[in-house]
Amino acid sequence: MTNILLLMADQLAATALPAYGNGSVHAPRLMRLAERGMVFESAYCPSPLCAPSRSALMTGRRPSQIGVYDNAAELPASTPTVAHMARAAGYATCLAGKMHFVGPDQLHGFEQRLTTDVYPATFDWTPDWRRPVYEPVPWYHNMASIRDSAVVEAAMQTDYDDEVAFRAVQWLRDRLRGGDRRPFFLTVSFTNPHDPWEVRRRHWDLYEGVDVGAPVVPTIPREEADPHSMRLRAMYGSDERPLTDDEMRVARRAYYAAISYVDERVGEVLDALDETGAAEDTLVLMTADHGEMLGERGLWYKMSFFEGSARVPLIAAGPGVRPGRQAAPVSLLDVSATIADVASSSPTDAELEGASLVPVLRGEGSPSGTVLGEYLAEGVRSPQVMVRRGRFKYVACSDDPEQLYDLGADPQELANLAGDPHRASTLDELRGVVEARWDLPTLRERVLESQRRRRVVARALATGAFTPWDFQPLTDASLQFVRGEAAAHPRPWQLRPRGELPIEEP
Repeated sequence: MTNILLLMADQLAATALPAYGNGSVHAPRLMRLAERGMVFESAYCPSPLCAPSRSALMTGRRPSQIGVYDNAAELPASTPTVAHMARAAGYATCLAGKMHFVGPDQLHGFEQRLTTDVYPATFDWTPDWRRPVYEPVPWYHNMASIRDSAVVEAAMQTDYDDEVAFRAVQWLRDRLRGGDRRPFFLTVSFTNPHDPWEVRRRHWDLYEGVDVGAPVVPTIPREEADPHSMRLRAMYGSDERPLTDDEMRVARRAYYAAISYVDERVGEVLDALDETGAAEDTLVLMTADHGEMLGERGLWYKMSFFEGSARVPLIAAGPGVRPGRQAAPVSLLDVSATIADVASSSPTDAELEGASLVPVLRGEGSPSGTVLGEYLAEGVRSPQVMVRRGRFKYVACSDDPEQLYDLGADPQELANLAGDPHRASTLDELRGVVEARWDLPTLRERVLESQRRRRVVARALATGAFTPWDFQPLTDASLQFVRGEAAAHPRPWQLRPRGELPIEEP
């Protein structure tokens, strides 16, 4: 059986990697992975926001189907994930790093979790669609995280990712030492290059004298911008005091430096895979939960369906993978189906919305070419949905004008073709996809009701004694290093104590 290593970054735009044509960014480990694997040029997240996208990836279902509408929505413990599927098929399942699970279940099928999460497991970040969109709340993104980009040796996110890489590497070594012969599904998920971009000197110095560029599309004038972009700009205050050219260069350089930092950590995990002899039997999947606009069109962060926000890197390498590039659109939901396909030798009862990419990786087929996306969080007051089919992208929200872009002719999404009579048939076709896949008025009511319930619970839990849901990593010292005879007989899922030979029975 084939091992599976899922590597994830946070807020990593596909266009920020050299494998996707960015000649300014230093990411040699990811470039080597791309050179020996398959690069998907048009991979999209199911939602351009952390928790919904990650939960969709884990379950193989859109956020609207599992109730994970935003960054404070709970993934029900009864919802099957690919970790459940792999575990049931006999895999050792382990998570190191961020997955942004909300609620008491912080494992969702993983047998082991090596670190806590970097973000809260509570309902505190619940949006309120009843509020005016232009009234931001304290936990919204704001431009301080861009303006405060800095060179620092110790920062929360680098500390976190250092531990994620260390624990993942140690887990791979412990498997070799402990003799666990099961195949594994290991997810290693970093929080970089998510803002704030507080980077170490050696990564910052990689870009000394490098042209980090400026946004290809400068800030769209207010009178020409689409309504959703204007809401986002108001939410994080980017128009209140626009960045200077120097601030823009510092922010872009710091973002690129954070990518180089992630590349270094990814290299450590891939090196451990080689050193422990597992590389030749491991399918490696590298992706991100969503992208980063990085000043394009005057937008930052994610939360929109423009390419910088919704398009993510997806690189696959390992046994049976035919190196090359794939241009047809795919989704992270297809990654879920691929993991389930590789891990399970029998059909699963889970309802996966994506299609396995295993035939594509073998060079035996092509993706379906249709991708769906949803945005159901802060910045809108009604569901916003996206369909990418072939070269066209369609975005719909009942509060906004329709958007239709021909990405083949207009990769920067500057010409909205929704009113072009020559594209009427394409528009009707993609409207039909939306009508077949979503009941938008009903979905809006479900989101509002979920927000209402969570606000009630959050207020109650903020009163009196606080019992955290955050995952608490447990290190059992009785099973570490040199211990007595009793410790030589761990439970089946535990590893043999380090540095100790098996004790022979008398």
